[in-house]
Amino acid sequence: MININNISKSIDNIRILKNINLKINTGSVFGLTGANGAGKSTLLRMMCGIYAPESGEILFDGEPVYDSPKVKNKILFVNDETVQYTKYTLTELKNFYKIYYPNFSEELFDSLTEKAKLPRDKKLSSFSKGMKRQAIVITGISCQTEYLILDEAFDGLDPAMRTTVKNIIFDAVIDRSLTVVLSSHNIRELNEICDSAAMIKEGTVTFVKDINSECDIFKITTAFRNDCLKEDFPELDIVKFEKNQNICTMIIRNEKNTIETIINKKNPAFLNINPLTLEEIFIVETESLSGYENH
Repeated sequence: MININNISKSIDNIRILKNINLKINTGSVFGLTGANGAGKSTLLRMMCGIYAPESGEILFDGEPVYDSPKVKNKILFVNDETVQYTKYTLTELKNFYKIYYPNFSEELFDSLTEKAKLPRDKKLSSFSKGMKRQAIVITGISCQTEYLILDEAFDGLDPAMRTTVKNIIFDAVIDRSLTVVLSSHNIRELNEICDSAAMIKEGTVTFVKDINSECDIFKITTAFRNDCLKEDFPELDIVKFEKNQNICTMIIRNEKNTIETIINKKNPAFLNINPLTLEEIFIVETESLSGYENH
């Protein structure tokens, strides 16, 4: 398990992360999303032990990652840049990683390279962006670390390549309980591949969601025979309120039972409550409240 406890970080006197707390289970795929500059890449680099925490700690299986070669040997990090790999052929890249990761599997590397149909004797500088990403992920998977951390894992991949990379990741998770942490701007993709996901906004975690379970953010459509205002529901955390004649549409951040109980006190003509998708939550969290509230 990865435990991120009360992590804060400033760079050049600018606060990047503020009191981040997350738990990531072994053998799961965990997604991070958020706008550019939210702090995702900084958090991933801290998880790899590249940056020291200003406060708090990041533990892998109970051991702090920063300044620990033993823990870092369990982690393979693929960042969002590929320029540092371009001077290598795929074979040379493999040989480079084998120096640092003693569990590197030649058999797995051969199998994945064949599946992806990547040339081994050409410099990665001649590869497309998507082919570079495939090559690096394949090499990373072949290192057979316990943890794989990917920054913008699917950036630049066409649909066929995305499917190939996803299948490579899925197989490793199933075969040896690989734990994967990845960042992406593509919310639908996180919804497809992840067990759970978190959103970072301005350096803080605004929500954590188990993909297969409801969260406490719902879209409510209802109608009242009498006039209705947002102020009529002070007990509810209403983050969006729109009204068209007697029809009210609301986004509410509360438990479903609480929402039902409070709204039903007003004797609505009808009431529909639906959980937001991960993509809808992202939109709600990133929009300015003043830009979409109606009173």
